[in-house]
Amino acid sequence: MTQNIHPTAYIAPNVSLAENVSIGPFAVIEDHVSLGNNCQLGAHAVIQSYVKMGDGNILHPHAVLGGLPQDTSFKAETVSWLEIGDNNVFREGFTAHRSSVEAGVTRIGSDCFFMNNSHVAHDCKVGNSTIFANNVAIGGFVEVGDKVFMGGAVVVHQFCRVGSYAIVQGTTGLNKDVIPFMLIGGRPPKHYRLNSVGLRRAGIKGDRYKVLSAAFRLLKNNQDLSGLEQTAEITYLEQWLAAGSSRGSHGFITVTPV
Repeated sequence: MTQNIHPTAYIAPNVSLAENVSIGPFAVIEDHVSLGNNCQLGAHAVIQSYVKMGDGNILHPHAVLGGLPQDTSFKAETVSWLEIGDNNVFREGFTAHRSSVEAGVTRIGSDCFFMNNSHVAHDCKVGNSTIFANNVAIGGFVEVGDKVFMGGAVVVHQFCRVGSYAIVQGTTGLNKDVIPFMLIGGRPPKHYRLNSVGLRRAGIKGDRYKVLSAAFRLLKNNQDLSGLEQTAEITYLEQWLAAGSSRGSHGFITVTPV
C-alpha cells in the first residue's frame, strides 16, 4: 500500500486508508474514519470520528471535518456520520459537522469546491459540482442542489433549500428557498432572472433554455407548467416544487410549507 504520512501526524487505530493517501504535518485522523484513494490532508487538517470519504479529496491546512453538531441538545456519544463523495476541495478553515440524529448523515457530494472558512452544518445535503465562496455558512438541515454557486459571505437559515443551478449573490441572507436555475440577491432577497451564465456553462441552452424561460414566465403569472415540453430541467423543477418546503420560497412563486 502506497502512502505518504508525515511522522508528526496522528492516526487513530480504527482508521481505514486506501491507496496513495498523503497526510501532512500535525494532521489528525480520529477513529471510525475511512479515506478513499488519492486523498490529501494538509498540515494541521483534522478529520474527527465517523467520517466516510471517497477518492481524490483534498483538505487544505486547518480544515476540520466531522465536528460535533452545534446543537445544544446533542449528546457526544451519539453515533452519526459525515459522508463525502469524490474529488472535493476543502480550503483553509473549512468545517463540516456530522448529523445531530442517531445514525443520521450529513452528506456532501462530489466535485465541489469549498473556499476559505466556509461551513456545512449538521444534517445538510450538498449536491455535486457546487461552489461555496469564502465565509459561506449554511445552517442545519439545509439542502443545496447540484452546480450551485454561493457567493462570498452568503448565510442560509436552517431547513432552507437551494435548487440546482442557482446562483446566490454575495452577502445575501436566505431565510426561504431559492428556486432552481435562478439568480437571487438583494435585501430582502429577490429572484431576478435565470442564471444564464451558469446554465450556458452547464450546456443548458438553445431550446432547453427557451423552455426554462417559458416556465418562469408561467410561474410569475401563477400558471402551471403542464403545457411545456418535458425536458430534464422541467421535470426536475416540477419535482422540486411538488416536494414542499419548511420555509416557503423567496419571490414570485409559492412553495407550500410542509
